Amino acid sequence: MNYYIGSGFCLRAKVRFYHKMKFLIKYIFLLTVVSFSAHSSFAQKKKKGEERTSAQLQEAEALFTEGMKWYMLEDYEKSIPSFEKALDITPGNGGIFYALSNAYAKLKEEDKAIPNAEKAVAQDPNNASFGILLSELYVKKHRYEDAVRIYKDLIEKDPSNAEYNIELAAVYIFDGKYQDAIKAYDRAERIMGVTEELTHQKQLVLLKEGKVEDAIKEGEKLITSDPEEIEYKIDQAELLMTNKRNDQAIPYLEKILKVNPENAQSHVMLAQIYQEKGDIEKCNRELELAFADSSLDATTKARILISYVGMMKDDKSKTVAYNLVKTLIKSNPGDPKSHAIYGDLLLQKGETENARNEYVIAARLDKSINEVWSRIIQLDFELKQLDSAIIHSEEAIEVFPNQSVFWFQNGTAYYLKQNHEKAIESLEEARRLAPAGYELAQHIDAQLGDTYNSMGKHEKSDEAYEAALKENPNNDHVLNNYSYFLSLRKQKLEKAREMAEKLVERNPNNGTFLDTYAWVLYVNKEYAKAKVYLEKALEGSKASSGTVVEHYGDILFQLGDKEKATEQWKKAKNLGGTSTLIDKKITEQKIYE
Repeated sequence: MNYYIGSGFCLRAKVRFYHKMKFLIKYIFLLTVVSFSAHSSFAQKKKKGEERTSAQLQEAEALFTEGMKWYMLEDYEKSIPSFEKALDITPGNGGIFYALSNAYAKLKEEDKAIPNAEKAVAQDPNNASFGILLSELYVKKHRYEDAVRIYKDLIEKDPSNAEYNIELAAVYIFDGKYQDAIKAYDRAERIMGVTEELTHQKQLVLLKEGKVEDAIKEGEKLITSDPEEIEYKIDQAELLMTNKRNDQAIPYLEKILKVNPENAQSHVMLAQIYQEKGDIEKCNRELELAFADSSLDATTKARILISYVGMMKDDKSKTVAYNLVKTLIKSNPGDPKSHAIYGDLLLQKGETENARNEYVIAARLDKSINEVWSRIIQLDFELKQLDSAIIHSEEAIEVFPNQSVFWFQNGTAYYLKQNHEKAIESLEEARRLAPAGYELAQHIDAQLGDTYNSMGKHEKSDEAYEAALKENPNNDHVLNNYSYFLSLRKQKLEKAREMAEKLVERNPNNGTFLDTYAWVLYVNKEYAKAKVYLEKALEGSKASSGTVVEHYGDILFQLGDKEKATEQWKKAKNLGGTSTLIDKKITEQKIYE
């Protein structure tokens, strides 16, 4: 049971269905009404000297039948002309006005439906169906007082009709008159007796008014009407829990468990209460009891575990969750959610590869879960298992061919494997699929820039980097790589300098970015300034790379300090990751570029 006020009400829905069926059934009777009215009208007109032939009367019936045929086929526009022509022959016929009103209502033309319904009621004020239709139309146009007037009139004529009171209550609710709605529900209850549907409707209204105590009393009254019904106690406990009255909910749940100790829902609700109270030991106990119930389906258990995993704080709770999910997998090996939850727990324990493997099982069991595939591929990258990243991203693409993220991940894996042709295929497809303004687009363009650069396709590389910067002018990855590659090519050096300068302004302590800026300055022959930034990069770096140290040696050489330059080159060689010219620099103590 969910305690909220919605746009529709269950009882009202039942009543609407009842009226719809009743309208179709009344078709047969309406034909009789039309026929009778036609003959009556004919008799009256005849006295006034106006004759009408039996052929005309038969035509009226035929027109009405034709209209009803189109109405039942739900072609309401075609039904209207037939009804109107029938009305021309038999004016003042309430049944035809009613049919016309219904047709206009189906077309959502309430302004035309209402006058016809009003005429139907005027012709036959005692016909309840006419009044109910008019009331519903008034409600659609927010004419609540008019709708109330009609239902009050119906109730006065038939005071033992609970249905009218339920409909009246619905109108009051639409109008925001909740106290009047409760009174109408009370009258219906006196006629029908206490029922689950009425009780819940009253509770919804009372809660809307903030009358929690009264809503609780209604629930207690329902329980008293049938003390053996467990669901009523469950609903009452849920109502109390929803309104932060957990202590009051506990006795209801305990009463259920005395009669039915294996009632899983009660154990789950008690676990939630104890979790909120911080009593993890009792919470764990209730969960274990709930999971022991074979009648609780795997999906529900998995949903409970998802919530439980999110609240785990101590090691004992983690152990309980770990054991519960293992039990769940053992009893339901084909449930994908269980394996996904197990993956979450293993990931929390730092067992990255085992976690990834559980996610893979979950994905094999249910390929439609986008998030699981994303997690698998992300962990493949973390594990540096590029072949797995390629395989899993291709599997994900088979299921989600229009998801740009999987094409991006596939292209990135191929790039890292230095299979640039395959990388470009996937990255270009990712770019095609990525919508404009999509955050991933800039990262796709950045990866395209890196890949095209590795292939020596500098024009395409520059285009991709420019596209990425258009999406995000502060993309540090692009600012760094684009400026560095331009400096290596000794092209657009002013642009390279601007980008590198912006980069270090945004990241003044990042050694990699400081090295890039220093190298751009070096290429621009600003050796002294380059030395300052390179030394800053070395100071902030706990483990300098061979590339950075080699750059430092190059700068020192250009500043005339060959001895220190050679020392730095030797150091760079020991670190690894240098240029292919490092040995020549050391041997000849000269710079080569």
